[in-house]
Amino acid sequence: MARILFSIFFIFIISVNDSFSCTTAIVSGKYTEDGRPILWKHRDSDFYQNKLMYFTDGKYDYIGLINTVDIKGEQVWAGTNSEGFSIMNAALYDVNLDYKGDYKDREGYIMKMALQKCATLEDFEKFLTDLPKPMGVAASFGVIDAQGGAAYYETDNNKFVKFDANDSRVAPNGYLIRTNHAFTGKKDKGYGYIRYENAHDLFSNAFATNQLNYQNIISEFSRSFYHSLLKTDYRDFSDEYTDKQHFINAGDLIVRNSSVSAVVVHGVKKGESPEFTTMWTVLGYPFTTVAVPVWIKGGEKLPKIMMAEKNENAPLCDMALELKKQCYPIERGSGYKYLNISALINDENSGILQKIEPIEKIIFEQTESKISDWNNKFEKDKIQKFYQWLDEFIVNEYKKNFF
Repeated sequence: MARILFSIFFIFIISVNDSFSCTTAIVSGKYTEDGRPILWKHRDSDFYQNKLMYFTDGKYDYIGLINTVDIKGEQVWAGTNSEGFSIMNAALYDVNLDYKGDYKDREGYIMKMALQKCATLEDFEKFLTDLPKPMGVAASFGVIDAQGGAAYYETDNNKFVKFDANDSRVAPNGYLIRTNHAFTGKKDKGYGYIRYENAHDLFSNAFATNQLNYQNIISEFSRSFYHSLLKTDYRDFSDEYTDKQHFINAGDLIVRNSSVSAVVVHGVKKGESPEFTTMWTVLGYPFTTVAVPVWIKGGEKLPKIMMAEKNENAPLCDMALELKKQCYPIERGSGYKYLNISALINDENSGILQKIEPIEKIIFEQTESKISDWNNKFEKDKIQKFYQWLDEFIVNEYKKNFF
C-alpha cells in the first residue's frame, strides 16, 4: 500500500512539474536578420486562461502576460516596459533541492517588480543582488533591453549565474535556449531535455539558413510538430492524415496539452527608441490561435480580444480553447497526452492550423506595413486604430472559418 501511494505521489509530482515546463530562448541582435534581439517564451501551465494587462504602477509603464484569474495582475509571466526592458522565465527543477522552507514560487512577483523598475540588464542584476535571501525562486530569467543586451540569469534562492547571448564563448551562434533544467543544477534532476533538443534543432536550422527572425519563431517554433529523439516532424506526413481522427503522442513536443500561450518580444537596435519594441502574444493554445502585436506607446487600451474584465476571459483565448477541444477529444484517463493531429492539419487542407496560418500571415503583413507607414514615429492614436482593426479582423475571421 505504501509503495502504491508513493507511486501515485511520484506521478503527481511529475505531472505538476510538467505542467509548468516552458520552452524559451533569447537571441542576440548581432545574429538576427534585422539586427534586433528577440525574446521567446512558449508557456506551459495549468492556468489555461491567459490575458494581457497594461500597468502604470511602477517607475516604468509595462505590459504583462497574466493568468486571467489574477484580476489585479499581481504576477507577470512575460512582459516588456517603456524602456524596452523585457523579461520572461523558465522554471527550474534541479536547484534549491536542499531547501526545506516554504518561501517559493515567487517568479511572477519578481518579474512584475523587474518590469516596474528595471531599464537594463545591469539594473536587473542589481535588483537580484539586492533582493532579500532566500529569493523564493528557481528559474532561468531571460532578459533583453534596448541597449542590445540579451542574457539568461539562472537563479536560485541565493544567487544567480549570467549567460550572455552576446558572448561568443557562451553563445557561439548568438542564441541561448532554456527549458526546465539548469546548466548549474543537479545533473539529471530537471525536465525538458527532449524539448531542449527540439528547440536546438529548430534554431540551428534557422541560423544556418539565415531565417532567425521573430515570424519564424512564432509561426514555426511555437507551432512545431518536430520530435528530436524520434527525428520526426509530424507535419511532413500531413497528406497521410484524413479529416477524421489521427492521434499522436504530443507529450514531448514543444506544443503540448499544457501549452497555454507564447510571447515573442521583438526588441530594438542600440540607439533606436524603445517605443519600437513589439510584444507579440499568442494567447491560448498555440495551434488554434494567432499572434497579436502590442506596443507600450499604444497606451492602456490594448486590443479587446487580448484583455479581460474582472471574472471574464479574453475573447481570443476563449475561441482558441474552444477549438482546442477538437485536438484533445479524449477526456478520460491519459487522453490528454494524445493529440488529434488531423484536426490541425490534414490532406483536405481543412485543419484548424491550416486556416489559422493565412490569417496570421495577413496580421504580419499589416503590422510590417503599418510600422513602415508610421515613418519611425509611433503615435498613440494610430496604434489604437490598428488595435481596432486587429479586433475586428480576427473576430470576423474566426467567425467565418470556425464559428
